[in-house]
Amino acid sequence: MRRIVGYRGDALLIAGFVLAALNLRPALAGVSPVLPAIMRDLGLSPAGGGAVTTVMVGCLGLLAPVAPVLATRIGLDRTLLAGLLVLAAGVALRSADGVSALYGGAALAGAAIAVMNVVMPGLVKRHFPSRIGLFTGLYVSVMVGGAAAASAVMVPLTERLGWRTAVGTVAPLALLASALWAVVAVRPGAGAARRTPGSRAGGRPYLALLRARATWLVAAFMGMQSLTFYVMLAWLPTIFQEAGLPAGQAGYLLGLTNLVQIPAALLVPLHAGRARSQVPHVVAAMLLVIAGYAGVLLAPTTAPWLWMVVLGLGQGAAIALALLVITVRAPDPASVTALSAVAQTGGYLLAALGPFAFGVLHEVSGGWTVPLLAGLGVCVVQLAAGVLAARPAPVWK
Repeated sequence: MRRIVGYRGDALLIAGFVLAALNLRPALAGVSPVLPAIMRDLGLSPAGGGAVTTVMVGCLGLLAPVAPVLATRIGLDRTLLAGLLVLAAGVALRSADGVSALYGGAALAGAAIAVMNVVMPGLVKRHFPSRIGLFTGLYVSVMVGGAAAASAVMVPLTERLGWRTAVGTVAPLALLASALWAVVAVRPGAGAARRTPGSRAGGRPYLALLRARATWLVAAFMGMQSLTFYVMLAWLPTIFQEAGLPAGQAGYLLGLTNLVQIPAALLVPLHAGRARSQVPHVVAAMLLVIAGYAGVLLAPTTAPWLWMVVLGLGQGAAIALALLVITVRAPDPASVTALSAVAQTGGYLLAALGPFAFGVLHEVSGGWTVPLLAGLGVCVVQLAAGVLAARPAPVWK
């Protein structure tokens, strides 16, 4: 009987965890494809429409430090449950009538995703300590897949149901995940963030983290990864169109590079999680990203599908490795959550600034050569930070 109960408990835990991961990106990725419809309906300018995404991405960085505070007070499991419920409320509010509801709901959804982003690595450490690589790869690939699926279905749904209903479909998904995860969150012990007895973080993990050199290496790797990813997400179709490719083909190429990220995000942590050092994996991933950037710079219309496959494999591996390094370097779930908050705060703030800076460089230089060279420079910095962060040493040293 105990074996049956344990099996069911594991099944619910894994199902809830996977569904929670599926909610990490659709609320964000599903807005851009239908932004023209939102702008027409509410009479927003291009700047006002773009601010919807900016608000959400900004919240991902600014509100990440809230997650360790909540986890300390109510536990990691209940913090994730709260994030799912707030996400559902934010999406529902964003779909209501009026500009204030749009921005208020976007901020609420962004805050929820910020908290969920931070606690996911800690939950891997807490619930799957012997299978960190597997479950890091699983949740990152599901996260990436959720973003791709949301981007693909939002326009057809908007054409049939209107943008409010289409964008609001993310709320039932969050409620379904919260219903499953609630079973985990009400278990005995779910209300406390666990620390190992020897954790140097103790009751004040942030102080130990901020004094550790490795913290800033992990944060730099995460930050550069976010910047190089969101820059390409924002500008790739425009770069290809200005190089002479049709708009439809440019959009297809962006979808291709996002799709290719899924197998890389799933498979790379499986191997890297078992290795003593993740340095070789970081080097391989970053060489792929650099090759993708270089291909877009030097020959954007020559085998562009090849550059997108190479770039997607590198970026999918890079995001998974950034989150894996956070999980394996910190000694316990509470410390993982604190390190995740520090790394993701800087990461998403850089991500919010990256596309803007890339656009400024394009405007000033009159072309894409200077921005792409700057992007390659950031990739080199990311490579260096990743090599140092991925060395087999605890984050506290």
